[in-house]
Amino acid sequence: MPSGSSALRATLWLRVAAVLVAAVVTLAAPSPPGVEARAAAIRTPHTAPARPEPGSPTADMPAVSALVDGAIAARRLPGAVVLVGHDGRVVFRKAYGVRTLPGEPGVDGKPAAADPMTEDTVFDLASLTKVLATATAVMQLCDRDAVRLDAPVETYLPAFNLTHDPQRARVTLRMLLTHTSGEPGDVNLDDSWGLSRADKAEGIRRALSAPLESAPGTGFRYSDINFLVLGALIETVTGESEDVYVQRHVFAPLSMTDSRYLPTQGPSARNTSLLARIAPTRHDDESARDPAANPHFGQLLRGVVDDPTARRMGGVAGHAGVFSTARDVGLFAQALLDRLAGRESAFPLSQAALQAMTAPAQPGHSRQQLEDATRADRQRPSAATPSVDRLLAPRYPAVRGQNLRGLGWDIDTGYSVPRGAVFGVGSFGHTGFTGTSLWIDPASDTYVVVLSNAVHAPGSPPISRARRPDRHAGGSGAGRRRGRSATTVSSRPARHVEPTSR
Repeated sequence: MPSGSSALRATLWLRVAAVLVAAVVTLAAPSPPGVEARAAAIRTPHTAPARPEPGSPTADMPAVSALVDGAIAARRLPGAVVLVGHDGRVVFRKAYGVRTLPGEPGVDGKPAAADPMTEDTVFDLASLTKVLATATAVMQLCDRDAVRLDAPVETYLPAFNLTHDPQRARVTLRMLLTHTSGEPGDVNLDDSWGLSRADKAEGIRRALSAPLESAPGTGFRYSDINFLVLGALIETVTGESEDVYVQRHVFAPLSMTDSRYLPTQGPSARNTSLLARIAPTRHDDESARDPAANPHFGQLLRGVVDDPTARRMGGVAGHAGVFSTARDVGLFAQALLDRLAGRESAFPLSQAALQAMTAPAQPGHSRQQLEDATRADRQRPSAATPSVDRLLAPRYPAVRGQNLRGLGWDIDTGYSVPRGAVFGVGSFGHTGFTGTSLWIDPASDTYVVVLSNAVHAPGSPPISRARRPDRHAGGSGAGRRRGRSATTVSSRPARHVEPTSR
């Protein structure tokens, strides 16, 4: 960072700290992230953002490093990579801890020493797939008039409503993108489909036929099925597998060279240097009651998607499956900010489509809702000194019962805890179950990327531990169906969040 930027450094420290504190407090929640930017940012006009080369050093943020190092020491995560962009530049980038643990098999299958985390570590992004790949691809199709946001899903996927149910006929693409469709959290994983042999068709069939749990358009319920269906939509409309489509139309235009589905299949399967850079997640524990039904039972997941539904489908799905690096996620975020601001950008959406995507878009949304949420957010008490409490807002969402979602992006819901209390309600982001987070604030021209394999931590809460929706963000069916742990890893009382409807 340039000299004389102490005010900027302090502001950025608050923003990054808010993300990190919230990420640690809500570790392993089954979806979105956050951070916020209300503190005044020192900004200068620019057109073509200058991005340092991957190896270029950035100034340290000791307070941020202390937070991450403390989380590692407390065994909340084995390691992480943090990257911060502001005003068109990468102002902070650092790797912490390790990506593998001592004694785990190396790329040759033999026990090896712990592998240090590096800035180019490849992570399983989990639900960040929803916004980086699927939602962006759907909005591209909208940009091209290939699909319409408010068209019924059955228009493009007749199998979504084979019984001509009038309720299902009301479900639109907008409802899928904003999680207001009434779909349950995930498809049924109680039987052994897809374990001995990947079965994508069965996963899609289950997603398309899952019964609704509430009336379409009446409330927010986070659901992986929404994006499973959107993935099927992309493939039906384009005639390409989603992994092929997003590689060509999203990742390639942004030079996201380390981003892909299926990182250990195809030509990359023989690339041991790539495999060595991938951070492992958990061991495959599917079919624990009948391990013989799962030929991969007990194997360490490294380069294989952690999400069990996506894994049963062969690794390519609309809700999970993308692997990437902090650098690539930063390229995506910077190009997005540039497009929103009207600057030169390779982001593969029009400015109008991106504006629609990152503003409240749930059925019945209005400008007044955002104004009310912003007002409520600003009126909360503030502490006299920076502290962990000050970095977390007292309520998510800011207005009780009013959930604001963009088209894929989270804005102000019970999942917005990682937004912290420094970025405003107009910012947006998402998280991933494995320990990944991206939050973007156009008002301050800032983004924060936190990537980790938190689910790999040796002392992390048991995956089977139940969520307590009265205390923690979310409570989604997706999390409960998989026994995902969303328990807080902080001894501090959690902030109030609105539980999602059941």
